[in-house]
Amino acid sequence: MELSAEQDLLVDRLIQLALAEDVGDGDHTSLSTIPSGGIKRARLLVKDNGVLCGVGFAQKVIRAVDPAIRMEKLLRDGAEVSKGDIAFYLEGPPISILTAERLLLNGMQRMSGIATYTRKLVNLISDTKTVLLDTRKTAPGMRVMEKWAVKTGGGANHRMGLYDQILIKDNHVDYAGGIAKAIDKVHEYFKEKRMNLFIEIETRTFEEIEQVLARGGVQRILLDNFSPADIEKAVKLIANRFETEASGGINENNLREYALTGVDYISMGALTHQVRSLDLSLKAV
Repeated sequence: MELSAEQDLLVDRLIQLALAEDVGDGDHTSLSTIPSGGIKRARLLVKDNGVLCGVGFAQKVIRAVDPAIRMEKLLRDGAEVSKGDIAFYLEGPPISILTAERLLLNGMQRMSGIATYTRKLVNLISDTKTVLLDTRKTAPGMRVMEKWAVKTGGGANHRMGLYDQILIKDNHVDYAGGIAKAIDKVHEYFKEKRMNLFIEIETRTFEEIEQVLARGGVQRILLDNFSPADIEKAVKLIANRFETEASGGINENNLREYALTGVDYISMGALTHQVRSLDLSLKAV
């Protein structure tokens, strides 16, 4: 995933915050046990089967800790890896390598776990038209990395935050006073602010779907907590007038059933909030 300038800056800020949390006023174990000077090597050892992700993140970490560390890449993001594979070698001052070790591993293990799980789910529906999306259910501060991992696994990104897409959800509808009023208020806001964003609206019933069809003014209809049978019925009712997205109550066991309804998108928070990290280790050579 190629990061925008803004996303790149967010990752750099996260790294600085994480290093401040981890290192404090110094890695005193390394400083007290390892002689200064000299160059050592280490390898990133894969201890599990899955999809590798976060090599670019690792490069950012070592650059932030010590630009003198060099990386020899053997595997790229998106590679399917097996226990015993070596992703890359590091060469540089040993104290610097050990200072970077934990943050590098924490990021890569979580990102690789997300990419692995995403790849598994994408493969379940690869013969359908449905695109698998992530959500904003991410660890605070790590959203760019987690969405990066979803794309590496073959999924697609929903909106990055509250600023880059309109998503009128149930609470917005209730507070606005209904479907039509919520949509109208968005267009009034656009006119006032001289802006334009993609508009999606969540529906909970067929009555609400009918209200959206009557009002228009959106690009996608989110079908929330509908059964597969009702999703299929809703897709036929909408009849390609708007994009369709299914969400709520969808998991690994029923994902394929939902995809077979013909819905355009399925969004799953589980891609990022119910993930087992991939086991990786940094070992001295």
